[in-house]
Amino acid sequence: MIKEIFERNRSYRRYYEDKRIDAAELRDIISVNRYLASGANAQRLRFLPVYDRSECERVFSCLKWAAFLKDWDGPAEGERPAAYIIIATKDDVTADVGVDVGISAQAMLSLAVEKGMGGCMLLSFDRERLSSILSLDGYKIRLVIALGYPKEKVVITDAVNGDTKYYRDENSVHYVPKLSTDEIIIGRRDV
Repeated sequence: MIKEIFERNRSYRRYYEDKRIDAAELRDIISVNRYLASGANAQRLRFLPVYDRSECERVFSCLKWAAFLKDWDGPAEGERPAAYIIIATKDDVTADVGVDVGISAQAMLSLAVEKGMGGCMLLSFDRERLSSILSLDGYKIRLVIALGYPKEKVVITDAVNGDTKYYRDENSVHYVPKLSTDEIIIGRRDV
């Protein structure tokens, strides 16, 4: 069952924007973090749920979407995320929290998929502006998770010659090439 959730957990970039996600649903998704591993069990991550339509528009204005899709500026109006979860740490956190952020993001997105939603992790955004818009003085934004009900089809394909660049066809179907299991296992071929 969990493997099926991972298989459905794609980076969706177009959503049914009018199908909103409320505070209770976001709280439930964020709550999974109480049970996750974190470096030294320090639990350094903090989460800001964003679901108000006007606040979502302000967050959206700070984001950069799909680097490989050069002629696409991101979701059009009506296809934008219905909510976001901002992952942050207090400014004084000097520890490397990259692994914690990854564990958290994957867990929250997996729970969202289980609920029929989809999402996208965004690491490319205007940090200073977003922090100002959200009044996050004293915090450093580590990752933005966009959430919504997917409006696009994402298809996993086999990578050819190691090329993993995602692309869209003329029907806006989003293809994501993945390396085979044999290509990602090193050293042993009997596994």
